[in-house]
Amino acid sequence: MSRKMKDAVAYTAIYFAASYSVLLLVGILVYVFSKGFPVLSLPFFTTVSSVVKGTVGIAGNIINTVYIVTLTLVAAVPAGVGAAIWLNEYAPPGRWVKLIEFATETLAGIPSIVFGLFGMVFFGTTLGFGYSILTGALTLSLMILPLITRNTQAALRAVPDSYRNGALGMGATRWHMIRTVLLPSAMPGIATGILLAVGRIVGESAALLFTAGSGYLLPESGSDFFHKVMESGGTLTIQMYLSMARAEYDVAFGIAAVLLSMVLAFNFLLKVLIRGRFIKE
Repeated sequence: MSRKMKDAVAYTAIYFAASYSVLLLVGILVYVFSKGFPVLSLPFFTTVSSVVKGTVGIAGNIINTVYIVTLTLVAAVPAGVGAAIWLNEYAPPGRWVKLIEFATETLAGIPSIVFGLFGMVFFGTTLGFGYSILTGALTLSLMILPLITRNTQAALRAVPDSYRNGALGMGATRWHMIRTVLLPSAMPGIATGILLAVGRIVGESAALLFTAGSGYLLPESGSDFFHKVMESGGTLTIQMYLSMARAEYDVAFGIAAVLLSMVLAFNFLLKVLIRGRFIKE
């Protein structure tokens, strides 16, 4: 077979694989949205499911998802970014740094249900948080910590050394250099890691089944918002799982359409950030 023939076969295989991936994505989107859009309505987003009132809604699950995403990021982002800064800028190269990096890579590969089991035993039972949004958020913070740390490290390493040397040569302290020069320059990569973490939080279900439970009620008052973190709270993925288990397929497809819309929005925002439209290096 001639070289031109081999190139033609390789190009054909590549384009076929790319076309198949695109068609698969389009097929899933069309199928889910065609099944889910008829369910979507204003009451679906603003009420909770109630047999007495005859309503079907996901308002409580949306609020629970916002709670868990916010609490998880509050717990994980400072720790992940701080760990990356220490590993990349302060820690001397050696076995200790390699051991920590190996540990973060191993944590990233642990199945989520194992994190759920640990979170249920440690946060739920040992610390006494029970089945609550706080337990779920703390568990998810352990899951996304390696993701944020590794992405932040990669972003910091991508900053040219001339930025560091120039700031230090002008008399800036190391922390001042990190705060005013290094972090702003690495912000696109850090934001990318955070958005990827948000996508994983929104799509997680196995760990939350063990830790956060499946509550779906709305807070009764404004002050109740602060007490809700200690109550059971099911996210959109949990509610979709429960709807499928009860053979409520129309509701499940409606939630799936909402989740896919959120994932598409996160991916679009991620692309925008990578291209530097909103965050400039």
